[in-house]
Amino acid sequence: MSSASVSRSVSATSTGGELPKKNFYGRRVAGDVLSYLLLTVLGIVWLVPIVWVVLESFNADPQPYQETFFPKEYSLNNYVQLFADKSVFDFPRMYMNTLIIAIFTCLISVFFVLSVAYCMSRLRFRMRRTFMNIVLILGMFPAIMAVVAIYFILKAAGLTSANMTVIALILVYSAGSGAGFYVMKGYMDTIPYSLDEAARLDGCNNWQVFTKIIIPITKPMIVYQAIVSFLTPWLDFVLVKTIATTQEGYTVSLGLWNMLQKEYIHSYYARFAAGAVLVSIPIAILFIVMQRFYQESMAGSTKG
Repeated sequence: MSSASVSRSVSATSTGGELPKKNFYGRRVAGDVLSYLLLTVLGIVWLVPIVWVVLESFNADPQPYQETFFPKEYSLNNYVQLFADKSVFDFPRMYMNTLIIAIFTCLISVFFVLSVAYCMSRLRFRMRRTFMNIVLILGMFPAIMAVVAIYFILKAAGLTSANMTVIALILVYSAGSGAGFYVMKGYMDTIPYSLDEAARLDGCNNWQVFTKIIIPITKPMIVYQAIVSFLTPWLDFVLVKTIATTQEGYTVSLGLWNMLQKEYIHSYYARFAAGAVLVSIPIAILFIVMQRFYQESMAGSTKG
């Protein structure tokens, strides 16, 4: 074979090797461009309503129907009137009711879930499997099916009056929280039993194993459970609408819903937006604070 034919075959081979690389690089660039375009569109779709609510909360015109999408004039009057004007809606009381209910529900629910999950994961007793199956079956039914029954039980116990609504809501939100132990139990099942055995050899009982061994390791799941338990009463509407008969027991979700009724919407539309912004502040703070604890606990578990 001549040197010219050898050089042509070598050049063809090298050219054929470069083409797939170029095609792969082009497809990768096109995929990245499409991904960033999709993320940009989704970001705009998610952020525009948030920006609109924030700007609407500063709108000087309280009317709901306006010519422009964003307000023309801005003012702090909506926030001031939301707390100063209590003639129709006592927003500070609603806000405080919601905060009290959410905090107590969070604390009680976290303790209940941890306790039930520990019993189901680390202890062995009769009817344990049966209990887990019953809870699993009951969890398949939506909670809204029990609202009417819950209302009549609370009414028979005298907890539907104006002064007892907050206590009734705390009881309802936290009483059945122990049934949501499956996620926490799944996390506890990953903890080696050798830690329990070592602690018992040192003289620890079940309570000491629970508080000194299990709880420190389950900090990531405690953070998750605390967020879920806090958001449930903070954002719930159906149960509050059923139980709260007077404004003394209203939460912010029910109060904001009433602001959009036809007899109030023309005067309270901008205040509704201001209330929506104020409702989101504790949620944002909770996520920021809990995320820090979550990262610290995960870093500690990785180092261990």
